[in-house]
Amino acid sequence: MSFIPIAFAQEPRSLEEGTNQITHDEVRKYPELGIKVETIASNLSIPWSIDFSPDGRIFFSERTGHLRIIENGQLLPPVLNLDVGGGEGGMLGIALDPFFEINHFIYIYYTYNDFLSIKNKVVRYIESNNTLTKDITIIDDIPGSHFHDGGRIKFGPDNKLYITTGDAGNADLSQDLDSIAGKILRINSDGTIPEDNPISGSPIYSYGHRNPQGIAWDESGMLVATEHGPSGWRGFAHDEINIIMPGQNYGWPDIIGDERRENMKNPIIHSGDDTWAPSGATFYYGKQIPEWTGNFFAATLRGQHLHMIEFDKPKENVISHEKLFFGEFGRLRDVVVGPFGSIYLLTSNTDGRGNPLENDDKILRINSILEINSFEDCVSAGNPIMESYPRQCKTLDGKHFVEEINNKQKKIPEWVRNIFIWYGQNQVSEDEVLNAIKFLIEEKIIILD
Repeated sequence: MSFIPIAFAQEPRSLEEGTNQITHDEVRKYPELGIKVETIASNLSIPWSIDFSPDGRIFFSERTGHLRIIENGQLLPPVLNLDVGGGEGGMLGIALDPFFEINHFIYIYYTYNDFLSIKNKVVRYIESNNTLTKDITIIDDIPGSHFHDGGRIKFGPDNKLYITTGDAGNADLSQDLDSIAGKILRINSDGTIPEDNPISGSPIYSYGHRNPQGIAWDESGMLVATEHGPSGWRGFAHDEINIIMPGQNYGWPDIIGDERRENMKNPIIHSGDDTWAPSGATFYYGKQIPEWTGNFFAATLRGQHLHMIEFDKPKENVISHEKLFFGEFGRLRDVVVGPFGSIYLLTSNTDGRGNPLENDDKILRINSILEINSFEDCVSAGNPIMESYPRQCKTLDGKHFVEEINNKQKKIPEWVRNIFIWYGQNQVSEDEVLNAIKFLIEEKIIILD
C-alpha cells in the first residue's frame, strides 16, 4: 500500500510570475461595478479563442494561424503555426478536451484554401511539453468563404463537441440539411456522430443560422448562442441571442428579428436596428463577482462592448440587459470564465475593421475590485486555497496569505508532526501514519468536505 499525503494539495501554476508582469497603467478600476480590468497579454495578432488547462496554462488562438500559451505569466512564442485562409477565416475556435489532464487533446477549428475554394475543418492535436502533434481530423469540408465562417467550438456539459458554422456567404445553405454550413453541429470527441443527435446520422444539432460565433450553457444545461444579423439585401442589424433546442430551425434567411414563420424559432432577444456583431459568449457562475452570478455575457465586435443579459429562471424572457465598457477596449471577440472565477476578454482591434489602441490586441481579465489584505479576504474573493496547515490562499497576482491560527483552533500535536517526519526517514510504518491521520480527522483538526 502506498501512502498519499491527503493534507497537501499541489499549488497551481501562477498566471502572473515571469516577464509579462502587470503594471499600474494596465489596470482600470470601475468602483461602480465593483470590478477592475487588467491586461495580462498585449501586442497580439487578432486573438480569437481562449481556453485553460488544469495546470494553469492559458491557451489561445490568433486568427493569423498561431496557437499560443501563457505559462507562469510568460507569453510564449507560438507553439503551432498553420497556413490558414484569410478574410474572416483563419485559426478560429480552440477547445481543450474535458479530459485534457489525461489525454492532452486540443481541438482547433481553422480555415484553409482548397484550390479555388475555401473550407474549414476541426483537427485534434496532442500537446506535450508545449509542443503539438497532429492526431486526427475530426470534421472536414465545412463550407468556407472570406465571410461567415462561424468557428466557435466548445465541449458541452454532455462532453460532446459543439461547432458553429457560418453560411459561407450562401444563405440558402443554412436551410439545406444536406449541408453543414449555417448550423450548430454536435459530434463525439473522436469525430463520430452521437446516436442521440436530433437528425439520425447527421452532425446537425440546429440549423437556419447565418454566422453564429458564440455558444454557452447555463447551470441547467440550456444552450444559448450568439449570431450575427444581416448587413445587406435582407436588411441590417438584428443580431440575435438564441436559446438553442435540438433539431430546431432558427430561420435564416427566411425570418429575422421578430418576423415569424411556422416551425421557425425567434431569438429571445435581438439588437433591432443597432448592430452588436456578438461573438464569444459565457454564463458567469464564479465567486469573484457574485453580483453577476447567473448572467449571460457576449463579446461584441462592431458594438465594442461586453453585453450582459439577465434571463428569468425558465430562460423565456430577458429581465434586463446592458452594455459594459462601451468603446473603452474597442472590438471584443471572446469572453470566457477562468478557473478561479475571473472573466477573460479578447480584443479584436487589429482585424482590419477596428481602430487599434496602444499595444493591441490584448487579453484582459476582470476581477473583483475588493482589496485583499488577509486570508479571509483572499478566500472570500474566490481564490484557491492550499490545504496545508495552516491553510494558505493565493491571489491571481501571486500574493500569499496564511490563515491565522488562534488558541481556539486545534493544532496538530507534536507527536503527529513527528510521525510524518519519521515516516519520511523510514523510521515508522504506514500503519502508524494512517493512525495519525485518523486521529486528526476524528478530532476535526483535518476536515474533509
